[in-house]
Amino acid sequence: MVEQEIFQGKECYKNIGKILLSNNVKRYMLVCGHSADRLPVKKYLENLNIPFTQFSSFTPNPLYESIVSGVELLKRDACDFIIAIGGGSAIDVAKCIKLYATLPNNVLFLNQAVMPNTIKLLAMPTTAGTGSESTKFAVIYYNGEKQSVHDDSIVPKYVILDSSVLKTLPLYQKKATLLDALCQAIESMWSVNSNDESDVLASAAIKLIVHYRKQYLNDATQVANEKIMLAANLAGRAINITQTTSAHAMSYKLTSIYGFAHGHAVALCLPRIWNYMLLNSDNCNDERGKEYIKSIFDRIGKLLGGKNAAEGIAEFDKILKEFGMDKPIIVEKELDMLVNAVNTTRLRNNPIALDEKAIREIYCNISSKALI
Repeated sequence: MVEQEIFQGKECYKNIGKILLSNNVKRYMLVCGHSADRLPVKKYLENLNIPFTQFSSFTPNPLYESIVSGVELLKRDACDFIIAIGGGSAIDVAKCIKLYATLPNNVLFLNQAVMPNTIKLLAMPTTAGTGSESTKFAVIYYNGEKQSVHDDSIVPKYVILDSSVLKTLPLYQKKATLLDALCQAIESMWSVNSNDESDVLASAAIKLIVHYRKQYLNDATQVANEKIMLAANLAGRAINITQTTSAHAMSYKLTSIYGFAHGHAVALCLPRIWNYMLLNSDNCNDERGKEYIKSIFDRIGKLLGGKNAAEGIAEFDKILKEFGMDKPIIVEKELDMLVNAVNTTRLRNNPIALDEKAIREIYCNISSKALI
């Protein structure tokens, strides 16, 4: 696993120059969306007098073809370092370009064995949500199908957490990304893969989000921005250990059918899944046993401001109401699509077993109206 160097605080992006110099970088690739052109860090990079190649030819749900183009550009310009500035998509693209940079391009990258390389990656997130800057995971799409890429070597070596980039985010995006971080922290705590380290990271993330969420959304003070950006990073580091669970697995089709942002969709799933698991704890998947899982559920409930798991679910629902996050109206044919699309691999991390009947029931409970 890559040992990260994380820089935090106002204008901490100004550490990038010395990072590039210490690595004797001759030319780097800058992976970013066009919105990065408006950020102070872009002007800072332009003034460093270290040549770079900008790659912005990717979409919010990055395509495999974009990765191929990025790799070709990196090789053509002999880039020896990668900087990613943006949300989860930009960082995922940079991770995959790094991962495939030294592989032969006459065979599908996804079918090749990974060969770790010496190209280092620096990530500067511009949202507070995915924590992708500290994970070994990336998502790209090939022939319309989501591909989950993961390897220890794609964890960025350097992370820049400059909260000033959050000031201009649209309110809905701030809400959705904050919810993504909160859900990742909660899922990490109840994952069958959780351990002492992930528990410390995830519980700290939940505390910060619960305490600072209103200030972050309403006042956008520097302190609140810094705390929420830190919380997202902590949640990402926790999920890097445990992986996500059913709330994420059940969210993806909600996003594609109804157009909800990712964090919005995950947050709609989580309380209904939690309630189902609370009522069906006998179907425990975790070798530590159902009493252990019940205690974790209660701990999460207390972190959210309740006295136990049931009150924690109610507190989570209050947050959704407070944020004004709409629920979908699910009809029968959409229900079948949702159920059939769930990635069962993610369900193996779930503390309580969910079969097709359970998944169908949960989706019905997510709908804002009875199925018609």
